[in-house]
Amino acid sequence: MNKWDNNKAWFFILPVLVIVSFSAIIPLMTVVNYSVQDIFGPGQRLFVGVEWFKEVLLDGRLHEALWRQLAFSGLVLLIEMPLGIGIALMMPKKGWAASASLVILALPLLIPWNVIGTIWIIFTRPDIGLFGALVNSAGIAFDHTANAVDAWITLMLMEVWHWTPLVVLLAYAGLRAIPEAYYQAAKIDGASSWAIFRFIQLPKMRGVLTIALLLRFMDSFLIYAEPFVLTGGGPGNATTFLSIYLVKIAVGQFDLGPAAAFSLIYFLIILLFCWLFYQALQAVGTGEKS
Repeated sequence: MNKWDNNKAWFFILPVLVIVSFSAIIPLMTVVNYSVQDIFGPGQRLFVGVEWFKEVLLDGRLHEALWRQLAFSGLVLLIEMPLGIGIALMMPKKGWAASASLVILALPLLIPWNVIGTIWIIFTRPDIGLFGALVNSAGIAFDHTANAVDAWITLMLMEVWHWTPLVVLLAYAGLRAIPEAYYQAAKIDGASSWAIFRFIQLPKMRGVLTIALLLRFMDSFLIYAEPFVLTGGGPGNATTFLSIYLVKIAVGQFDLGPAAAFSLIYFLIILLFCWLFYQALQAVGTGEKS
């Protein structure tokens, strides 16, 4: 077998490279082009260098949206990761009950994101919504369209209901991949349930939990459809996250230059946090092995 035969495998990924070029690379280069120009109209543009980046970075509304986004993503991870692991540990391991549980858990993941927002609008309406009317009938004033705290509570409930099943499915897959011999050895040694979880299950799930953490962070940091449908970024700016603020600049104000610069900064922030998460998890795993 010569060197050319070894390189024939590249032909199988050429279609993927072409698709990625049109769906990702070319749009990204277009955004980069817009971020360094001031566009007045068709064929009328002026090169401004990094002027839009300076303007965006000094924008106080961007700083507020970033802190809201970080708080939202942090709360999502703090709730969904432990909850997902706990549900996975309680799920049946064999039989029809295991299959039924997996199917039921996967149902929220099949619903389109904009439909999720519509469902929770109806569910939490203070007059006819099952949740909203029930809370108000108990003497607790609840209205996510008028109260910022209620809006955050509704968003968190919606996000946890929608995406915790993904963490559960990944954690369950990690648990099912652990050989039975580990449990038998732990049983012989008289290990407690906590010891089994701490020294067997959790280390063996580190790979799938890393994937779950990164996926959930990226999804929560990029969230747009659900809060836009549910609250529109309100009341006031209470739920105006980075994605909603970006759309307001690009579509509402039609400031393509600042919007392009903002989107690139947004992209770099996500890459930075994902890299930090990955490095931290790798360091934890290396420490446990040593």
